[in-house]
Amino acid sequence: MKQGYRTARSAARGFTLIEVMIVIFIVLALGGLVAYNLMGKKDEAVNSLARADMNTIKAGLKMFRFEHGRYPTDEEGLAVLWDKERMSDEEEVKKWRKQLEAPMPKDRFGNEWGYRQVSEHGEESTYDMWSYGPDKIEGTDDDIVSWDKDAETGGTPDTGSGSSGNTGG
Repeated sequence: MKQGYRTARSAARGFTLIEVMIVIFIVLALGGLVAYNLMGKKDEAVNSLARADMNTIKAGLKMFRFEHGRYPTDEEGLAVLWDKERMSDEEEVKKWRKQLEAPMPKDRFGNEWGYRQVSEHGEESTYDMWSYGPDKIEGTDDDIVSWDKDAETGGTPDTGSGSSGNTGG
């Protein structure tokens, strides 16, 4: 009888293959949930960084306008904020100052920033600037724009922080 007691006791101390598989499944399921939630936060963070980049460029555009009395031309583009060679007027080259320390020709999604000197989405005295967002397609909900996109659709006003919109530039 002592031998039967040992066998039952030995089996009680170890884990069965099914128990081990259940624990592995639970750990993998929890890991998958955590990874899925973190990936969503990463996308949010990249979008926020793109908006912050747009605000940095917008500040550079304001300084450029303050010094030159105008926004950069379409030909000069945003590159004139960090590259003196892009200036079109020789007289203005003399008063040119670098507005952005580091060049920012592309958004966080690898697209060139869109820029137009005369706005088509607001006052003509301002500019349009946009990013087509992560899907790289104009006119989708993930576009990031400098104009008040909600005024065009009758929604709530934009805060001026370069919000996502449903119109590209």
